Amino acid sequence: MKKTNSSVSIRTKSVLTGWSFVLLAVILIFVFYFYPMLQALILSFQTGTGSNLTFTGFDNYTRLLSDKTFLTSVKNTFIYLLVQVPLMIVLALFISVLLNDSKLKFKGFFRTAIFLPCVTSLVAYSVVFKYLFAGNGLVNTMLLKLQLVSAPIEWITDPFWAKITIIIAITWRWTGYNMIFYLSALQNIDNSIYEAARIDGASASRQFFGITVPLLKPIILFTSITSTIGTLQLFDEVMNITKGGPGNATQTISQYIYNLSFKYSADFGYAATVSYSIVIMIALLSVIQFKVAGDKNG
Repeated sequence: MKKTNSSVSIRTKSVLTGWSFVLLAVILIFVFYFYPMLQALILSFQTGTGSNLTFTGFDNYTRLLSDKTFLTSVKNTFIYLLVQVPLMIVLALFISVLLNDSKLKFKGFFRTAIFLPCVTSLVAYSVVFKYLFAGNGLVNTMLLKLQLVSAPIEWITDPFWAKITIIIAITWRWTGYNMIFYLSALQNIDNSIYEAARIDGASASRQFFGITVPLLKPIILFTSITSTIGTLQLFDEVMNITKGGPGNATQTISQYIYNLSFKYSADFGYAATVSYSIVIMIALLSVIQFKVAGDKNG
């Protein structure tokens, strides 16, 4: 009996010791993450201006379906998502394969140069892009000198070209970030696999699609999901480059949330509802990506 009590006491002491290490972190996570999320969910069922809120049930959620500005923001965000995310992932994968070549010189320099945009200030680089793509900016000047265009392109004020500018900006910033994940995974693939494939007569493209892509599948899934989440939350670039214009042609869901909260009549309840629409979209898209990738844990 003493032996049993002693083992229980040791187990209890071990559990209490473990909780003593993580308790502060758990409290902070609950206070700063889960409690605000719960409060935002409750807020999404209320409506009113400022702090004068009343409970209205699902009225805010039904309002979403008839809100043209919200639907435009969703459309714009999904355009960025469907164009930029695949483009960025393909570019990052291609660049990582090139930089993993043992024969390439100055690999450290190229890796640093491509990753560097990720550590630049979001506001600073957005402002730089705004000036680069202005009507009389460097991009138009170079295109005119090379005679690729006959008149300056309205990168910021034309609805189509404004979207292209945003896509170029976020691709420039985040490609290097995803490249690091692929490069790290590539360096963990045994070279003997590629040597065996070369002996069997497999071409470089055959090795890429038959070996590299299947072995990088978990990393590709991870970067796809994180990139999707990041794009659905896109705010800084749009706010600083186009301010959502012209009109609402480039406005994203996150910018619309900001406008509802601080630019318009401070409708915090509806802003919380729009915020939770992003949560629902992220959850649905993540499940779809897991299913498409064939991940059994999805």
